[in-house]
Amino acid sequence: MNLNALFVNFIALFLIFLTASESFESNEISSNNQLPIVLWHGMGDSCCNPISIGGVQKFLENNIPNVYVHSLEIGSNELTDFENSYLMNVNEQVTIACDKIASDAALKNGYNAIGFSQGGQFLRAVAQRCPNPPMRNLISFGGQHQGVYGFPRCPGESEKFCDYIRKLLNIGAYVGWVQNHLVQAEYWHDPVHEDEYKAKSIFLADINNERVKNETYKTNLQKLDNFVMVKFTEDKMVDPKESEWFGFYKPGQAKETVKLQDTPLYMEDWLGLKVMDQQNKLHFLEAIGEHLQIDLDWFKEFIINKFLIPK
Repeated sequence: MNLNALFVNFIALFLIFLTASESFESNEISSNNQLPIVLWHGMGDSCCNPISIGGVQKFLENNIPNVYVHSLEIGSNELTDFENSYLMNVNEQVTIACDKIASDAALKNGYNAIGFSQGGQFLRAVAQRCPNPPMRNLISFGGQHQGVYGFPRCPGESEKFCDYIRKLLNIGAYVGWVQNHLVQAEYWHDPVHEDEYKAKSIFLADINNERVKNETYKTNLQKLDNFVMVKFTEDKMVDPKESEWFGFYKPGQAKETVKLQDTPLYMEDWLGLKVMDQQNKLHFLEAIGEHLQIDLDWFKEFIINKFLIPK
C-alpha cells in the first residue's frame, strides 16, 4: 500500500473513531396522492440500519398513510454503503443515486427527499443535477451546505488540538487524490484560503456555483416546492453549525460567521435561493439538541404534518 492510500485510510479510520456513526438519535424508535419519500443517510451509517435510518423509515411508514419510502443504498450491500460514506467520490455517489431514483417506478411522478447530515447536501446535488423524476420538497437535517472547517465534535476555536488536526487535514484536503477518494474532503471548506477551495473543491464548490455559474443548477433547484433546512442548536459535529442554514465563516478567518443572507451566494443569487426565499420556499428550522438528535414528536409536528402529508 502506498503513502497516498495510507493517508486516505488513516483519515477515514480517524473519522470513524471520532464519530462511531452519524446515526439518527431520537427519544423513541419505535394509489393515492401521497408522494413517496427518498432518504439518504449520513457519514458512517447505512441505508437500512434499524436503529438509525431504518427506524426513520418505519416511523414515516407508521405515521403517513400509504407512503412508500426508498432509502438509498450506495453499494451492493449495507457494508459497502457504510464504507462508501467515507471513501467513494461524491459525484459518483450522486450519479448512482440519480440512477436509482430514476429506475424506481414508484418515484416516477415525483417524490419528497430527506437527507441526514452529509445526505442533505448530497440530495441537494440530486435536485440540481437530476430533475427527473421531480423532487418536490427537500428536507435537510444538519446538512453542511457551505461545508465544514473543523473535525467532528472538535470545535477548532476552543481547543489547540482541534486546530492542529484541522490544519493537518487542510494540508491534504485539496490534493487531487484526496479530493477524489475521501468524501469529507469534498465538502471541506477553508475560509482562510477561499481561492484554493474554489479552485480545487470537486464537489461543494461546484454545486454551490462558486466557480462556473451553472444556470441549470439554479433552474432545477428553484423547481422545489420547499427547501427545509434543520439546524441543531447544540451541534458539535458540524463546524460551523451555521452551515446547516447555508451560513459560514467570513472569508479570511475562522471565528466570525455570517448568515446566508449576507453572503454573495445569496445576494448575487448564484443558486436562486434569494428568489426562493422571497417566494417563501426556504424554511429555516431549529431542533433542540446535538447533531441528528431528533425528537419524533417534533419531527411529526413540524416535518411530517407540514411538508410530507398532502393538504
